[in-house]
Amino acid sequence: MLKHLVNLVKGEVTGRVESGFPERVLNICAEYGILFWDLNWASPVEFTFTMTRRDWKRLRRLSRKIDCDMTVLRWKGAPFFLGRMRRRYGLWVTLGICAALVFWGSFFIWDFKIEGNEQVSQQEILRALDKCGVGFGTYGFDVDSSELRNYILLEIPELSYIAVNIRGCRAYVQVRERVLPPEIVSKREPGNTVAAKDALITAIQPWDGEKMALPGTTVKEGQLLISGVVQDNVTGVRYLRGMGKVYGRTWYQLQCRVPLTAWEKTYTGKENQRHALLIGKKRWNLYFSSSISGDTCDKIINWNKCELPGGVATPLTVVTETLRPYELTERQRSEREALALAEEVLDARLAGYLDEGTILSREVTSEAVDGYLVVTLAAECEEQIGRFVDAPGQ
Repeated sequence: MLKHLVNLVKGEVTGRVESGFPERVLNICAEYGILFWDLNWASPVEFTFTMTRRDWKRLRRLSRKIDCDMTVLRWKGAPFFLGRMRRRYGLWVTLGICAALVFWGSFFIWDFKIEGNEQVSQQEILRALDKCGVGFGTYGFDVDSSELRNYILLEIPELSYIAVNIRGCRAYVQVRERVLPPEIVSKREPGNTVAAKDALITAIQPWDGEKMALPGTTVKEGQLLISGVVQDNVTGVRYLRGMGKVYGRTWYQLQCRVPLTAWEKTYTGKENQRHALLIGKKRWNLYFSSSISGDTCDKIINWNKCELPGGVATPLTVVTETLRPYELTERQRSEREALALAEEVLDARLAGYLDEGTILSREVTSEAVDGYLVVTLAAECEEQIGRFVDAPGQ
């Protein structure tokens, strides 16, 4: 394969030799080291073969003294292609203009690659860069990375480090997110731990203060569980933080109504594609219809950035919009399907209520009423119900 590519660069010639003594031509090739391939005898006095363009010229010069007729059947390769193109001045001018535009455009930023972000979105980083004057089409030599770093860190306090490196038409943005320190709790400020919800206490773990409830007792929301006011005969009254964790059994009863009829999409099978071209931030629609697709039509948009060989970014982006019309049809939803949907919603709602808790038991009941399936979830859980509050007057 590699040898074939090299021969195409040099240029290949397939020729025909006619002579009363054709073996003399082959002897000349052997004597002067002229390589050939694809030898095919058409008759005892005629054969065809293939060789490079340079060796064909040598063989024609060396075979002038013998009686033979050499004819070119076909040629291919880079030299012949360039030879046909040498008088097409318009093509060369166009190629020169394109090369000049590519060279001039290589000094501008046409693409961003962001690495290292997890909590901060790429859109937020791009907006901050654009606010600081670094956006799509910015002249690369005008970007001062050290000065830009200071502005971005002030704009996005969630970042602790950012570096912008310009390589060709692409800006590589490397960020590191800030690790927030834990909240500092002052033990000098007194407070209490109260019940966040009604529960049956199963365990109480006071870190500081005096517990005011015992395991096995029922408490109401807002009831004092760990007091920050401690009194004894030695030190008298002391004001403490009153912190700790209290675990208790809680009960929930959640309800959800799911209609037994549903509307679903039925695609018509027709698809319509339309294209647009983005040059920088300017959009050029390659269609004449309106861009409004209608209410009963799905629009799928694909963005394809055009890159030169080697991954060189360009300001061109091809936008392909696929329109899939559909019709809304009403169908009956089975009770099993409605029950599964309701359980998914109720479980998510229950998980949002729990604070450091687990579900001990759950029971689901359902009843069809007036075209709806009424689903009730009864759950018994164990969770952390303690909530710290500052002492009155603090």
